Amino acid sequence: MQPLATPARPSANDPGGSITPRTELIERFDVAGPRYTSYPTADRFVEAFDASSLEQWLRQRASLGWRQPLSVYVHVPFCASVCYYCACNKIVTRDQARGRPYVDDLLREVELYGERLGRREPVTQLHLGGGTPTFLDGATLQAAIDGLERVFSFPENAERSIEVDPRTVDVARLRELYGQRFNRLSFGVQDFDADVQQAVHRVQSTAQVFELTRAAREIGYESINVDLIYGLPKQTESSFRRTLDTLAALRPDRVAVYGYAHLPQRFKPQRRIHEAELPSAHDKLSMIRTAIQSLTEHGYVYIGMDHFALPDDALAVAQRRGMLHRNFMGYTTQPDCDMIGLGVSAIGRMGPCYAQNARTIDEYADAVRAGRLPIVRGCELSRDDMLRRSAIMSIMCSGVVSFAALENSYLVDPKLAFSDELGRLREFQDLGLVRVDAESITVTPQGRFFVRPIAMVFDRYLRSALQRASYSRVL
Repeated sequence: MQPLATPARPSANDPGGSITPRTELIERFDVAGPRYTSYPTADRFVEAFDASSLEQWLRQRASLGWRQPLSVYVHVPFCASVCYYCACNKIVTRDQARGRPYVDDLLREVELYGERLGRREPVTQLHLGGGTPTFLDGATLQAAIDGLERVFSFPENAERSIEVDPRTVDVARLRELYGQRFNRLSFGVQDFDADVQQAVHRVQSTAQVFELTRAAREIGYESINVDLIYGLPKQTESSFRRTLDTLAALRPDRVAVYGYAHLPQRFKPQRRIHEAELPSAHDKLSMIRTAIQSLTEHGYVYIGMDHFALPDDALAVAQRRGMLHRNFMGYTTQPDCDMIGLGVSAIGRMGPCYAQNARTIDEYADAVRAGRLPIVRGCELSRDDMLRRSAIMSIMCSGVVSFAALENSYLVDPKLAFSDELGRLREFQDLGLVRVDAESITVTPQGRFFVRPIAMVFDRYLRSALQRASYSRVL
């Protein structure tokens, strides 16, 4: 019998050698499934949960004096041009003037939260995503920051990150962003190959990305992330390996390698992609295996799913210390805390509930201008949901589910509550991907690459192939 995983060359972060998943395991578990930035996942949200439902929990936080800090996510939906692979909620326009009325509405929403919370709550994590946050000019972005800082307090060590399209900034803009107290950047690169860039309508030179990254380091940003996508049109195994080699020379602090999900029936921009130019399923699997091997060989720590970080990056440090968490921003070093989502389609969490804003800019604007939180759907977790969320997030972040911790938190015997799930884990046990004993469920080093399908075992809402059809592939 062949081993389930083969050792790659030793790396700086793993002196004993890193583990790369075998192709047959990748093929076996390449199924559709959630990314578990929440549980239950957003497709389970209901319209019966509205602004009044969220306000009950905001009042609870205010009246009981909850002391855990907040995370804040701000969605900026505008893009100057369309990227054909994109599945984000966005508005494509070159009219930069549209940014100011949107920020005015955003600040109305911020004030609504301030009124309901009743005090300047501390925010230890702020993230601006999109769309393209740098679509906003410097003055408009500063107005947004000023409004946030009037309502919330930000400690000196707060994480303040922003997603950046390299085509929309120069070194002077990076200095301006740093002056606005952003200390983390995420560059959306996707691929360094010129033919692939042309095929997805996102062209930027390699020299430009290198210059911006060099400047960001000199300016003093604490962490620089680069996003790549595999499975794009005109990508080949050899071209993607060249992109990975270029990335290794760039050496950002963090890397995310996402799989492209081709769903043209749901996302109109993807209809401009020629399906004949997409790599085969076999080639896609080879690309992700190559990415894992290349990045670990170049000293990156595998964080989970599609995320990697250098050993001294805060994300890798949090993983080593067992302090890694996951929310709608992805993997994070922040404690598992409440989160406010601001802007069109943003999702937040307050206590045992999730809440999502209106998805259209008109509906969003109408609500906040009328003095209402723009919540259109969400959910309040049941006791069973909370138990399962705890197990799923433990698998996704630490790789260990402690039966004693679950029993102490939820006053149930988790081995009884999860008797069916423990039975379904036997497949993963037989493959050497998890270990189950009297104390815990532990994901093995090989199993870390398959945390999504392992976590799916505990998702009671995933009971049919039909329900999984709306999710992206796991690998």
